[in-house]
Amino acid sequence: MIKQLNSRTITGERKAVLQPLTDFINAKLSANQAIRINFICTHNSRRSHLSQVWAQTMAYYFNINNVYCYSGGTESTALFPMVAETLQNSGFQINTISETDNPVYSIKYAHNEPPIIGFSKKLDDDFNPKSEFAAIMTCSQADGGCPFIAGAEKRIPITFEDPKVFDNSPQQVAKYQERSLQIATEMFYVFSKINS
Repeated sequence: MIKQLNSRTITGERKAVLQPLTDFINAKLSANQAIRINFICTHNSRRSHLSQVWAQTMAYYFNINNVYCYSGGTESTALFPMVAETLQNSGFQINTISETDNPVYSIKYAHNEPPIIGFSKKLDDDFNPKSEFAAIMTCSQADGGCPFIAGAEKRIPITFEDPKVFDNSPQQVAKYQERSLQIATEMFYVFSKINS
């Protein structure tokens, strides 16, 4: 799947939006520091999870060590089931660890790496870093509603269209796949630019 991604589809304007994240990762790498990235959206249910999973996967794919990806929201709801299904269709191994109103998923992106634990949480949840991280605002609502993220070294808006608008429609599966593919391609591009 990753080998089929085509970063040439990313516009120059979008590359400029992604550049601050590339710069943050390169700066941390050259300072030999841990690279912590927290992807933030309003409900921590769709785009922030897709971004977290794809960023962690690309760090592994490009052999960039000490990258720790997180996600959070301004409120917690639940990881939307179509996100788990979309990731599974892309080759990730998904297991449900806990069946509740806010299910917990184990998301495996590599045989010998620990899984990503996916569930909806607030951005300041104990599961997430408290300092020395980049806050990536994946939705314009969270970007506008959270002008300040406590502990963030850098705040970078990289917003994506919400596939939620297609829920319960005939295009739902295709639109979630499209958004996942966009995020995968952009994270591939970011990590391909890291001076490892």
